[in-house]
Amino acid sequence: MGVSKVMQARAVKTREKVILAAAEVFDEAGFAGASMKRIGQRAGTTMGAIYFHFKTKGELAQAVLDAQPDMILPFLRSEGLQRLVDITLSWSWALQYDPMLRAGVRLVIEQSAFQLQDDTLYADWKRTMIECLEVAREKGDLVADVDLGELVEHLAACFTGTQLYSQIVGARADLPQRIARLWHFLLPGIVASAEVAERIVLDPGVWRPEWHGAPS
Repeated sequence: MGVSKVMQARAVKTREKVILAAAEVFDEAGFAGASMKRIGQRAGTTMGAIYFHFKTKGELAQAVLDAQPDMILPFLRSEGLQRLVDITLSWSWALQYDPMLRAGVRLVIEQSAFQLQDDTLYADWKRTMIECLEVAREKGDLVADVDLGELVEHLAACFTGTQLYSQIVGARADLPQRIARLWHFLLPGIVASAEVAERIVLDPGVWRPEWHGAPS
């Protein structure tokens, strides 16, 4: 490997370390309570290295937000409605231990603190959810007249509210069970038949993933 490629690989690794460190600090202290110095200390790198990749704390926060889908989607193999259910169940479990996901949730709530009012993250998830539902529609799994855009907005609101409630009452420890129960009530209103609902796996215990250093 040439010198330039070694330097590029090192830069990529440093950038990843900084983003992870930023997620941990944002998760612990929020945007306002985090500092570039604290993030640098957590990452074990110099301030110069941080500012080489990110000019402001706001840019770092945006990088953490942008990383959210990659923490879930590459690990799923299902499709259609089951894939959408799996996204929410795996997310609800990983949210208990993954600082990148937790930081993303906190930063979305605290956007105004860094002069950002951006729904890009929701738009990205909305697009992914619609893709899942389009496959489900093609398979005949959904009721014929359901508006996918309206359905996804309703689902996003339900999941967001459930996550916040679970955080308040139990530090998200019961979030997978709450999400599974939410689907139990939602599915009859959107699927084409009872048979479709019955074959959707809602067991939150399935999603104790081994990625991201999850505890055993």
